[in-house]
Amino acid sequence: MADRGILVPVRFEGAKLPMDVRAIHTTELDDWNENPASAPFQELLRALGSMIEKQRAARSGTSAPVQAGANPSAVTPAKPRVAICVLPFVNMSGDAGQEYFSDGITEDVITDLSKVSALSVIARNTVFTFKGRNVDIPLLARQLKVSHVLEGSVRKAGQRVRISAQLIDGSSGSHVWAERYDRDLNDIFAIQDEISEAIVDALKLKLLPEEKKAIEQRGTTNLEAYNVYLMARRYSVTGNYGNVRRCEAIIRLCRSATEIDPEYAAAWALMAVSQAALRFHFSEPGDGGLAAAQRALSIDANLAEAHAAIARVLTSTSQYDDAQREIATALRLDSESIEVNTSAARLNYAQGRYEDATRFYEKAASLMESDFSSVAMLIACYRSLGNKEGLRHAAQRTLARAEKIAAQEPDNGMAMGYVVVALIALDQSERARELAKRAMLLDPDNLTMRYNFACSFLDLNDAETALNLLETVLAKDTLETVNWAKVDPDLDTLRDHPRFKAMIEGAGKRLATGST
Repeated sequence: MADRGILVPVRFEGAKLPMDVRAIHTTELDDWNENPASAPFQELLRALGSMIEKQRAARSGTSAPVQAGANPSAVTPAKPRVAICVLPFVNMSGDAGQEYFSDGITEDVITDLSKVSALSVIARNTVFTFKGRNVDIPLLARQLKVSHVLEGSVRKAGQRVRISAQLIDGSSGSHVWAERYDRDLNDIFAIQDEISEAIVDALKLKLLPEEKKAIEQRGTTNLEAYNVYLMARRYSVTGNYGNVRRCEAIIRLCRSATEIDPEYAAAWALMAVSQAALRFHFSEPGDGGLAAAQRALSIDANLAEAHAAIARVLTSTSQYDDAQREIATALRLDSESIEVNTSAARLNYAQGRYEDATRFYEKAASLMESDFSSVAMLIACYRSLGNKEGLRHAAQRTLARAEKIAAQEPDNGMAMGYVVVALIALDQSERARELAKRAMLLDPDNLTMRYNFACSFLDLNDAETALNLLETVLAKDTLETVNWAKVDPDLDTLRDHPRFKAMIEGAGKRLATGST
């Protein structure tokens, strides 16, 4: 049917395509977020318009002319974007401690190229799975369905930096472009601009003026602030997920970056995200990142993570309409951000929209391999939807991710907590009870862990143990947790229990008076 011009292949929600469909161009609506103005949806409209005009022309026996005054793009398929993969730049500094710098350069190049409308760039989470591996470029290109691959290396020594980059044709493995930049470290921002523009030129693409301007906006011109921010960003995207020390380290580094450059909006936004996580997951005092997020947006209103951080605060205080507006803005600005997707998921979950929550949690889980929290929340989502197969799969994924972290960090209460949650969902209750006892001995003050255990013990029809755990949580925890307990479907079996009602009422009075 494709060769007859009566088929427009479209993919939704990451569906696996049949071989015959993969062989032709497919419009991907995986992340269109139901936005009719999005580029993928507009591409679909153009393709449909072209198909309709061809059919009309075929019936009338004439060619399909473009009517005077009509928009040609309405009947002409959009030129397919060039697909490119940026492999992690190799750290050649001879110092593993400089890994954050080479990773940061890679991430910034990916971000810059993503601003070019003629390019389709493979996401960071995908390409970093190839870090440290010997890669067969043509094979990789076929696997990721890209036409070109960029690889490179970074050598940083003192105040000098050497960056080598090569653009490779994915089908032949031959070099399309290569360059070595041996400069003063202060030229790092100019080097990144030059790499992006050189790739656009090598691919014979057009860089629009607004795209060039967007690429050149670095957020800071201070090398020291940028260097500290890269350290913080590395903590935020690799490992130690669910560890309070991780959040505290990010906040310290971001605070240092903003002290060096008070106008560094990205550092303020990352600080806000970590403060939000610290308050929600670890019951830390503070505003949940609200002030830092507002500071970020006062400098740059287009920071998706800052909008997401504000949405989390608004969700925690049940200001759902305002939170929805912030999430809509954040998704429009960066639908590939893990912070944006987890905030969107949390908002939808709190409002009982479990299908939407599931979609966002699935997206978040795909963006970070160490994120066991999102896959664990999928257990609750699929349970609420009555999807037993989805629940079991989510539990298996949670167990694999959380056990990996727990093995590395035995005192990580969140990881241990989600191991127990997954085991109970997988009908391994005896082992789950044993691990729960051990976890509470290792991390007795972790209220989030106790809350998760309470939800899990309800699955075992052990309401008494669940109530005992919740009594400690609701007597001490923050407004966010109390509000969450009011809407969490995992606690629905306790809604009419006198003891649970008394706990909620007591928590409300405690928070109203400001007592701890």
